[in-house]
Amino acid sequence: MTAPALQAALELPGAAPAGPRLVEVAVDAAGGGGARSYTYSIPEALADLVPGEAVLVEFGRRQALGIVLGDGAESPAGVKPVLDRVRADGPLLPPLTLALARSIAAHYLAPPSIVIRSMLPPAMLERLELVAERGPDAASPGDDGRMAPEDLDLLEQLDARPRHVRDLASAEGRAGLVRRLRALAGRGLVTLDWTLTRAGAGPRFERWLTIETAGRAALETFRRGESRGGRPLGERQLELLAELERRGDAGVSASELAGAPLLSAVASLIRRGLITSDVRERPRVPLARRPIGRRGARPSGSELSQAQALAVETIARAIMQREATPILLDGVTGSGKTAIYVEALSASLAAGRPALVLVPEIALAMPLIDRIRADLAASIAILHSALGEGERADEWRRIRSGVVDVVIGTRLALGAPLGDLGLIVVDEEHDPAYKSDRSPRVQARDAAIRLGDLAGAAVVLGSATPSVESVGRARDGVYRSVILAERLSGAHAAVEVVDLRAELAAGNRGLLSERLVRALASLDRDAGDRAILVINRRGSASAVLCRDCGTAQSCPECSRPLVFHQVGMTLRCHHCGTASPLATRCPACGSPRIRYLGGGTQRVEAELRSRFPGLRVGRLDRDVVERKGAAERVVDAFTEGRLDVLVGTSLVTKGLDVALNLPDERAAERTYQLLAQAVGRAGRGERPGLAIIQSYQPEHPAIQSVARGDARAFYDAELEQRRRFGSPPFGQLVKLTVGLADREGAEREGRAMVERLRARAQEHGQDVDVIGPAPAYIARRADRWRFNVILRGERPVELLDGSVDPPWSVDVDPESLL
Repeated sequence: MTAPALQAALELPGAAPAGPRLVEVAVDAAGGGGARSYTYSIPEALADLVPGEAVLVEFGRRQALGIVLGDGAESPAGVKPVLDRVRADGPLLPPLTLALARSIAAHYLAPPSIVIRSMLPPAMLERLELVAERGPDAASPGDDGRMAPEDLDLLEQLDARPRHVRDLASAEGRAGLVRRLRALAGRGLVTLDWTLTRAGAGPRFERWLTIETAGRAALETFRRGESRGGRPLGERQLELLAELERRGDAGVSASELAGAPLLSAVASLIRRGLITSDVRERPRVPLARRPIGRRGARPSGSELSQAQALAVETIARAIMQREATPILLDGVTGSGKTAIYVEALSASLAAGRPALVLVPEIALAMPLIDRIRADLAASIAILHSALGEGERADEWRRIRSGVVDVVIGTRLALGAPLGDLGLIVVDEEHDPAYKSDRSPRVQARDAAIRLGDLAGAAVVLGSATPSVESVGRARDGVYRSVILAERLSGAHAAVEVVDLRAELAAGNRGLLSERLVRALASLDRDAGDRAILVINRRGSASAVLCRDCGTAQSCPECSRPLVFHQVGMTLRCHHCGTASPLATRCPACGSPRIRYLGGGTQRVEAELRSRFPGLRVGRLDRDVVERKGAAERVVDAFTEGRLDVLVGTSLVTKGLDVALNLPDERAAERTYQLLAQAVGRAGRGERPGLAIIQSYQPEHPAIQSVARGDARAFYDAELEQRRRFGSPPFGQLVKLTVGLADREGAEREGRAMVERLRARAQEHGQDVDVIGPAPAYIARRADRWRFNVILRGERPVELLDGSVDPPWSVDVDPESLL
């Protein structure tokens, strides 16, 4: 049954409209032309077109591929007709996924065709071909039986199989060839179809061998010691027949016999009619290579806690009632969120509806996947960018065919072609990895909430450190909230805060404090002690900080931290645009010891190996993740005890101070989350855990909240500040970026944009702050000087009239203002 929200999103037709039917089409055209959708009319011959189908349309002076989005709005006369249907084995996307694509394009001001491309296997739309095939009347070409030699030649070329028109031989040239083929098509001698031919990875096929009845009889004759007559069977032929008989109707893949002596017997047995050969698709199933573990989401025979049972009951009721109001699962680390996920997945499958599980990083989420697989006898597909093109395409086809029960993946999995959904789980909903940094700049968590609304699916947002926006919405009653305050295994780790200013005064200029060095030296490897050193992902960004007192230079107008720009050697505020000269002495204590902070995983790894040659050290960062399979090997090695220390981004050193002083809405929030998540990893077994936080600002509220275990105080302070500035969840942010080769020209364009938007806001009476222009943190990229303009307030997107033209780019709900 179609959810009402889905019905409305697709604008499905009711009564037949007067005049030609109009449809909205996303045109897959290069340049700015495809930035919006266009209205076309449907000719009578294509009256059965449905949303999601690929079509050929006239776009400007050329023909282009388009995807039907739904019924079009009323349009003035002169609307161009759709030229033809493109064969693509039915609609490219099911109605639910197509409705989500339309919603994403509208909210994030993204070209609809780009959104749809992101939901399809790589390169699926790359090659559009005209394919010719002999028609049903080709056997009787005319009443008099006479045909032009050129026509006969074309029909002969099509005798064996359909062919791409570009591959047909003709002396007439491309235009003449197409005219002749269309004439033949008009006589029913040829069919012409526009077809999407895969430029990327198509299905993989292999040969399978099956024993025939005659083969079984021959084998039985040999076993009785009787003569079969004719040429006797050889030893390898008999071995192959016996193996095929053992396999039964399932047969044997020829790839299993590759390199084996039995392979030489295949051809002769096929000729003698004793076995048959057929071609079958061989799906690439990524999870098939990973054995199913024995450890489930909770110990065997254990019962759910009272809080867990309440959460499962709440989610199951939402599934049955198709209630899409998000449920915030706010549970401390070790509170058993995974067990709740598994029970919720089971409830959705019992209702006959598939489920979607989103994770921020696939390598770090493999333990979650392993536990789900251990507990659920379900067909699971996985989607993420680290898959090979063939694997990703095959998983997409499996999902589209409806044989998959659960889809697990990163934000890429949001576009999985699911026909229905009963449950959506967003694990670690706070994680910034859910926000895409390229078009379409989707926030997958927010889009998942929209998907749940379209499908009438329960939406679960799980985290030990929820985003400030989610906490604010839960407090305001927009989300429902389930609190899991108790840890089910182990005790909360002891937390120590180390003042790096004192370390520096004592002469320690390394990345590891003396307290951390002592802790690492005391690791008991025989008892299974291990350590994780976490470095903030944004640790490479420079912030100006006094090393004596820890003061970071801040904006005199809005008290936000300033960021250093090498161009012009100035400090700028990315909130109000205020510029200040770089101070040579600390404004708080007068110290000249002002430095830029930064540190990286490779430097920490090298220092660890140098100081502790006996420890087994591994690293997990973006460089590692980009090597296929490397991240999973590192995580597995640490989990299984083959590594003593893991150094990683997002997984306790100097990078924290940089995060605290970034000129960003979420700087303190990200630091708090990183610290709380890292502390939560300690002490999950029987031995007590220890967390050491190194900082030049040990008194910062984010650090003190983690050290005291006082989450409420942190969220109270952050929400109050957000309310004061009108930031999410109390308002919306939009970041506009202009990039030009000329720096002055880019700044002028930025000022002009600010003036236009302020005038528009005043004209329409909208309460929107227009801030800027300010140089982007990376001021020059790809030979372009970049300036940002920030919009903050109620519905700031409305100031942009639905699109932003080059040289501007737009980021709605940006993760960072840098």
